[in-house]
Amino acid sequence: MTDTLIGTESSERDHETAPAELPARHAAPPVVAGTVTPDVSDVEEGERRDLRGVRAEDAFNLLGALAAGIAIATLLFGWIAPLTGPIGWFIVAFLSFLAVYSYLVRLGAGWQEVKDRIATTLFVSAAVILVGALLFVISYALIRGSEALPHLNFFTQDMELAGPLDPLDVGGILHAILGTLIQISIALAITIPLGVLTALYLNEVGGRFARFVRTIADAMTALPSIVAGLFIYAAVILLITNQRSGFAAALAITVMMLPIVIRASDVVLRLVAGNLREAAYALGATRWRTVWHVVLPTARSGLVTAVILGTARGIGETSPVLLTSGMTNVTNLNPFEGAMISLPLQVFDFVRSPEPNMIARGFGTAAVLLLLVLALFTIARMIGGRGPGQLSKRGERRVKDASKRDMRRMSRAAEASLQAAPSAQIPPDPQPAQTATDR
Repeated sequence: MTDTLIGTESSERDHETAPAELPARHAAPPVVAGTVTPDVSDVEEGERRDLRGVRAEDAFNLLGALAAGIAIATLLFGWIAPLTGPIGWFIVAFLSFLAVYSYLVRLGAGWQEVKDRIATTLFVSAAVILVGALLFVISYALIRGSEALPHLNFFTQDMELAGPLDPLDVGGILHAILGTLIQISIALAITIPLGVLTALYLNEVGGRFARFVRTIADAMTALPSIVAGLFIYAAVILLITNQRSGFAAALAITVMMLPIVIRASDVVLRLVAGNLREAAYALGATRWRTVWHVVLPTARSGLVTAVILGTARGIGETSPVLLTSGMTNVTNLNPFEGAMISLPLQVFDFVRSPEPNMIARGFGTAAVLLLLVLALFTIARMIGGRGPGQLSKRGERRVKDASKRDMRRMSRAAEASLQAAPSAQIPPDPQPAQTATDR
C-alpha cells in the first residue's frame, strides 16, 4: 500500500514538472530577420577544373586506351586468332578502345562520367567517320583524275573530235559542264518558286487539302529516279516534243528536287515563332505582308539549306537524264532542241570504256562535278546564309537611312500639328481674398 502511494506521488510530481521542462527541451529556434548565410567553413572544396583545357589524366586515358585498342587488335589478327581484313581489324580495335577507355575512366570517376565519356566518344567517332568518308571520296576522285585535270583543253573543248584512243591533250568536257549548268538552272527556276510557295501554303493556309499535299510530298521523296525519267519520257517526249532535250532532262530533275525542297522548307517555316506573326497582325499587316516581311526573312537561312539539299539531289542524277536528254559529244546550248549531256552522264559514258585515258577522263569529270557542287553551295551560303536579324553592311546602311527619314517625317508632322493648333488661353490668376490684417 505504501509503495502504491509513493508511486502515485512520484507520477504526479512528473506530470507537474513535465510542462515546465518541455519548453526548455523543445524550444523553437530564434527567428533572424534577413538572409541567413550558412557556415561553409567546415565544407571541403573539390578540385577546380578548367573547362577549356584538357587534364593530363584525361589525355592519358584517351591515348592509353587508343594504344591498347590498336595492340589488342594487332595481337588478335596477327598472332592469336585467325582473323584477317582491315575492316574487321578496325572494328575490333574500336571496340577494344571503348572497353579499355571505360575501365580507365572508371578508376577515377563514377558511372555517370563513364557514360558521358562513352557517349562523347561515339559522337566524335561518328563525325570523324563521316568527314573521313567525304575526304576519301574527294581525294580518290582527284587522285584518279589527276592525269586529265592539268590539261587546259579538258575544260575548254568537247569530245567531238576525240576518240577513245586519243591522248588526254585532245578533247574535254566543256559540253557536259554547260549542259549541267543549263539543266540545273532550269530545274531551280521551276523548283524554288513552287517548293517555297507550296511550303507557305502548308504552313500559312493549311486545311484538309494541305494534309493531302504534305502526304504526297512525303511519298515523292522516296520516288526512284528512273520512275521520274520514265514519267517525263512518256508525258513530254512521246506526247509533246517527240525528241530528247535538255529541257526534258530539267523537268525530270525538277520532279526529283521538288519534294525535297517542299518538305525541308515546310520544316523550316514551322520553326518560325508564332508570336512574330501575331505581332505583325497586331500592327495591322496583312497576311501577304507578314509572310513577305516577317516569315521569309526569318527563315531565309533554312530555306537556302532546303534549296541546297534539293540541288544536291538533282545535280547528281544520271538515269532520268539518260532517258530524257540523250548522249552527245558536241556542245549544245539550246535546251529545247537536240541532245544535251550532263556531267554525271558523261562520267558514266567515260568509265564504261576499257581505255585508261577514258577512265582518267571519267574520274576527272567526277572531280569537276564535286568542285562545281562545292562552288554552288558556297555561292548559296554567301547569298542567303545569314541568320534572322543579321544584316549585311548595305542592309545596315539602308535601315539607318530609313530610320533617319522616319525621324524627319515625324518631326515635320509634329511641327505642323503645333502650328495648326490654336494657341492656348491662359486664365489670369485670381485675386487673393483680403484678410483682416490687410484691412
